[in-house]
Amino acid sequence: MAKDCVLLAAVSLLSAMQQAYFAKRVGDARKKYKVIPPLVTGSADFERIFRAQQNSIEFYPLFLVVLWTSGLYFNQEIASVFGLAYLISRFMYFIGYAESTKGRIPGFKIALVMLLMLICLSSVGITNSMIDKYFDFNIAKKISKLFP
Repeated sequence: MAKDCVLLAAVSLLSAMQQAYFAKRVGDARKKYKVIPPLVTGSADFERIFRAQQNSIEFYPLFLVVLWTSGLYFNQEIASVFGLAYLISRFMYFIGYAESTKGRIPGFKIALVMLLMLICLSSVGITNSMIDKYFDFNIAKKISKLFP
């Protein structure tokens, strides 16, 4: 089973490493701008970096759930590609936000699209699995027979 999920696991590990990188950037900003914990306010430069990291943390559980459900119930390869695109867009968001509040917008919009795609894949995959299990009708198999 674990070998069947290697791409999902790899994207998940990359995402954890990304979260650690974002946290390190906040720690570095704390030192640079002299914002001592537990304070979360200070210079605007620090606050943008802090908010970028916090926003990434807020979306992280959603990302992991839809990455894994779309990979397990729809297609691991497709889910992993969307997951990587999400991570790239999150990095764009973080770097853009660190520079300016408007800089966050392109990465944020792409990340939302990637999450919506993963949600759609998860929904289709779970729906197909439930219909197959409870009604013995597999939509994916029926569609694949149409295109030999």
